[in-house]
This record gives sequence, C-alpha cells and structure tokens, in this order.
Amino acid sequence: MKNFYKNLLAGLGAVVLVALIIFLLASTNQKVNTAITTNTISFSGEGKVSAKPDIAKLEFAVVTQAQTSKEAQNANSPKSKAVVDFLRKQGVEEKDIKTLSYNVYPQYNYPRFDAPEIKGYEVIQKFEVKIRDLDKTNEILDRLVTAGANNIANVAFTIDEPEKLQAEARVKAIADAKKKARDLEKQLGVNLGKIVNFSENTGGFPGPYYLEAKNFGQGGVGGGAPEIPVGENETVVNVTITYQIK
Repeated sequence: MKNFYKNLLAGLGAVVLVALIIFLLASTNQKVNTAITTNTISFSGEGKVSAKPDIAKLEFAVVTQAQTSKEAQNANSPKSKAVVDFLRKQGVEEKDIKTLSYNVYPQYNYPRFDAPEIKGYEVIQKFEVKIRDLDKTNEILDRLVTAGANNIANVAFTIDEPEKLQAEARVKAIADAKKKARDLEKQLGVNLGKIVNFSENTGGFPGPYYLEAKNFGQGGVGGGAPEIPVGENETVVNVTITYQIK
C-alpha cells in the first residue's frame, strides 16, 4: 500500500512538473511574440509610372420612346443595330462592343387631381465600346449620333492592361521604402530584422471626360466632335513595409 501511494505521489508530481514547464514555455513564447510585434518600425514608399493611354472607352445609349412597350422596343432594335454596324465598319472588334444594360420604363402624366397615367414607354439600351485606334476616336464620337446614339455618357482614355504598369510602379515603391529603411537604420543606429507586414495602395487612374449628344454635329452639320487631348496616365502605388527591430 505504501508503494502505491509513493507511485501515486510521484505520478502527480510529474504531471505538475510537466504542466509547469508548458506554462513557462507558453509565457516565454508570448513575451517573444509580443516583442516581435511591438518592437517594429514602418517605412512608406511611392512608385510612379507614366504612360500614354492605348484605348478609349465610350459609354453611350440609344433611347427610344413610343406609346406601347412593344412599339418602343421594336423601334429601338434597328437603331441599336445600326450603331453596332457602324462601329464594326470603323474597325471596332466584336469583343469590344458590350451592352451594359437594357431597360424599359413607363412614362407618366401627372394630372393635378387624378392618379398618374401611363402616357408611353421609353427603352434605353446602354453600350460600352473600346476604341483601340485612338486616331479614330473623334470621328467615331462625331458620327455615333448620326448612326443613332442619342446619349453620350462619357469618354475615358485609359490603359488596357493596367496590371503591367502597377507591377512596375510597385517595384519602384518597394525600392523607395527599402532605401528609406537602410538610411534610417544607419542614422538611428538600429538593426532591422525580417519584414513582418506589408500593405499597398494603388491609384492615379484617369477620370472620365463627360460629353453629351448635343455637343456633336448632327450628320456633320453645325460642327463636329470636340478635340479631346489624350495626354498621359500616371499610375501610382504606395506601399508600407514594417520591419522587426532586432
């Protein structure tokens, strides 16, 4: 019986010892992790890349009104087809002509004392078009109205594959942040360890150039499309790199 109690006490002692070791290890690890996360320093960097736009994006609509929904849709369809046929003749590829939306809206009369009455229907088919030959942009804008587009929403000159410019700007931003880290490391007399965090923000894309159908000549009479300078687009990437201080 005495041996039984001795063995039991020995076993309990071993369990307590193991639990104490685990607690000490966890406490030490927590202190180390806390040191890693608190003893840090961050550096920001910026990278810029400028490039001429290689495409123009146009948004426009064909709007038709009629007394009934069917009449409005039947009248809108040939107008939309004429616009698409015109774009194809200008060399715009099928993949670059996209319908953004197609909506049919009732139009109401609002008598003074009576309930609203439907007076007709309006069909709006919105398109987005990419023009890859920028030299044709002004001509296409001018002749779109003649072809049947009666609402030009906006025009934007942009880059078809912005990811390449973003990658180039990111490389410059990271190099800028690392240079600041090396300079400050010498000035402060600290030793930087591994990178423990990284964040990125991308911007600098161009905004749209807003236009209306009334700005364009009707059938080439009374003036044409305005000259729209293409200029350059600037892609900007800002990064923040956080280092552990040894």
